[in-house]
Amino acid sequence: MDSDLNRECKPEEDKRHSVQKEIKEWARSIILAVILAVIIRLFFLEVFLVEGSSMFPTLQHHERLIVNKVTYYLSEPQKGDIIVFNFSPRRDFIKRVVALEGDVVELIDGRLFINNERINEPFIENHSITDFGPVVVPEGHAFVLGDNRSNSMDSRDSAVGCVSLDKVKGKAFLVFWPPFNARLL
Repeated sequence: MDSDLNRECKPEEDKRHSVQKEIKEWARSIILAVILAVIIRLFFLEVFLVEGSSMFPTLQHHERLIVNKVTYYLSEPQKGDIIVFNFSPRRDFIKRVVALEGDVVELIDGRLFINNERINEPFIENHSITDFGPVVVPEGHAFVLGDNRSNSMDSRDSAVGCVSLDKVKGKAFLVFWPPFNARLL
């Protein structure tokens, strides 16, 4: 009779063991996913929200984009890159690199000149009429401008100035939201 009782209890015991095993597997999977997400966010990719119109028409207010953080571990920003950099402890900016260390930057009649050479910027719709410079970009820095020059706080503003490459978080490469506006940059 004891043997019949043991046989009846065993399926329930096996079932309990199976549920515990399943819970452990789920917990392990969730912990691994969280660790991978943190590593990816810290070192590889990050999502940023565009706030304001300083990069119009290239980027629109409230678009979401992915920033590649790995790119600048391997190389430095290049002219034309759209970068995200730390402006203050609680604020990041998104701007376009127009000049690098040693370059002389000048804006004349809203046109950009680097080292006395006019730069063609087909993405600029509204040329600012404010003259600026000449300014020499210091070593380890980049000169950044918003594409909407008349409405951009960028390297022309003394609060921003030339951006230290140490403050650069990454290169913007993909707009993913809103989905109908998704595109590579």
